[in-house]
Amino acid sequence: MAQPQRLFDCIDYQLQQFPKEDMLAAKENGVWRKYSTAEIKNSSTQLAAGLLALGVSGNDMTTENRDKIAIISNNRPEWLITDLAVQQSGAILVPVYPTTNPLEIEFIFNDAAVKYVFVSSDELLQKIKGIQAKIPSLKDIYTFNRMEGAKHWSEVLNMATEAATAEVEAVKNKIQKHDLATIIYTSGTTGTPKGVMLSHNNIVQNTFLAKESFPFEDRPEYRALSFLPLNHIFEKTISYIYMFSGISIYYAESLETIGANLQEVKPHVFSTVPRLLEKVYEKIVAKGAALTGIKKQLFFWAVALGKRYDNLKDGGFFYNMQLSLANKLIFSKWREALGGNIKYIITGGAACQERLLRIFNAAQIPLYEGYGPTENSPVISVNRKTPGMMKIGTVGPPIKGVEVKLMEDGEICVKGPSMMVGYYKRPDLTAETIIDGWLHTGDIGIFEDNTFLKITDRKKELFKTSGGKYVAPTAIENKLKESRFIEQVIVIGAGEKFVSALIVPSFVNLKDWCEKNGIPVTTNEAMIKESKVIEYYKEIVEGFNTLFNHVEQVKKFELLPREWNVESGEVTPKLSLKRKVIMEKYKDSIERIYS
Repeated sequence: MAQPQRLFDCIDYQLQQFPKEDMLAAKENGVWRKYSTAEIKNSSTQLAAGLLALGVSGNDMTTENRDKIAIISNNRPEWLITDLAVQQSGAILVPVYPTTNPLEIEFIFNDAAVKYVFVSSDELLQKIKGIQAKIPSLKDIYTFNRMEGAKHWSEVLNMATEAATAEVEAVKNKIQKHDLATIIYTSGTTGTPKGVMLSHNNIVQNTFLAKESFPFEDRPEYRALSFLPLNHIFEKTISYIYMFSGISIYYAESLETIGANLQEVKPHVFSTVPRLLEKVYEKIVAKGAALTGIKKQLFFWAVALGKRYDNLKDGGFFYNMQLSLANKLIFSKWREALGGNIKYIITGGAACQERLLRIFNAAQIPLYEGYGPTENSPVISVNRKTPGMMKIGTVGPPIKGVEVKLMEDGEICVKGPSMMVGYYKRPDLTAETIIDGWLHTGDIGIFEDNTFLKITDRKKELFKTSGGKYVAPTAIENKLKESRFIEQVIVIGAGEKFVSALIVPSFVNLKDWCEKNGIPVTTNEAMIKESKVIEYYKEIVEGFNTLFNHVEQVKKFELLPREWNVESGEVTPKLSLKRKVIMEKYKDSIERIYS
């Protein structure tokens, strides 16, 4: 079968190649409910017909005049059914993070002139109702969960008449590959959100180029667990890779239930962001630290071996023999905790710590790091399953069909079929970002061995000390986070004489340490003021400073009493730090450091 042209072609493609009983699955009332390929086809066609009956239209198929439908929901089959239905109605999907604040939602809905919105929970329903009066374009809200006094999405499904269902086919036939599929508003760590316009062709090309490069083979027997937000392009594109590869998608109930869901679904693959991997690893290490005697020694012996792992260098007979033993005794339990079937995990969205990549791969849990922004639909590069095509500490070789060049300052620029159409209603920003046909990513990188792309920092995050030296904070932060006593860290020093840091301790591990060292464990605030604790963190930081150039060494730091999170606004929904926000919130701490 020829390569499909439009995203919604994934349904017919799967029906022809590998029709499934469990194209999608989710837990409903405590039981896994499976949705077959045929059922997804029927539901998405019915919902598209219902939308047409509601008056939703592609109108003249220009981006400006096509209707916009928003979705704000947790991951669930209804999410993808709605996505596929909106595409087939000729409208454009505007997906929004459930954690987005009301002011940003108001901006996005007015910017895109959203006509209808689908939400999952009562909390989200109330959030939209609270701003509905300020969004003149918004006609109605539909919910996936049944709620008192709310319109359930089945009302739209039930509007599907025979005439509207026949019209869906006519509308689908008019949709060309270069028509927009979605406008994704990036979370806006600086200023207002920008609407990234992506066509069917952008995402389909990225899907098939990534499929061929990684490679993702057709695997109808595989199951994937999905928990990264679907409104983010990383999880959306990977979902289409799964569907075009015949891989079933099972939705985790929430981030809190991932451990239990892994045991139930026993997936072969999932995608994640480094922050979640760090939390998994911290939990494993905390369990290891709670062991006693020989068991504890064996656990940390295995971890130490894992940290030395390098897929490109043979560790030699003695190392390989020890690692094989560690895999039998220790790492086999890690694999069981992930369900026992994992063939590969893909991580992206932020830089992954090298030690995690080494340890997981040593433990026969293949972990591959990739890279790409929303503006490229998103994949630019990924480490490959092909022998010799993965290098730990890099984001792998660029995928086929994507050209990459580095500017004089190291900025990564990319050209290819998955590059965005532009920013919605922002020709000025588009012209700043796409220059002579090249997408400027704002990321700084180098090529290792002329093959593997390595991200060294964000162009906007590099800073100069008062001595005129450039410092790349991300690499320093990632190294510091290797300490099990450091949960989060931000490195600062723009225009200052020296580099410093704001550190959020791992309070679980710090409490343990305090108990063992006779320090009273009361509140977080009290612990971080203890002189012995401050001395201990000085030792930790000094230990890492030996790995940095003189100008990069952290000379002073301040410990903070609570973790940064999405709710309090210091972290983006994909768990990257909002530097400006943190520096503004903690300017007193920064002033103390530099006073």
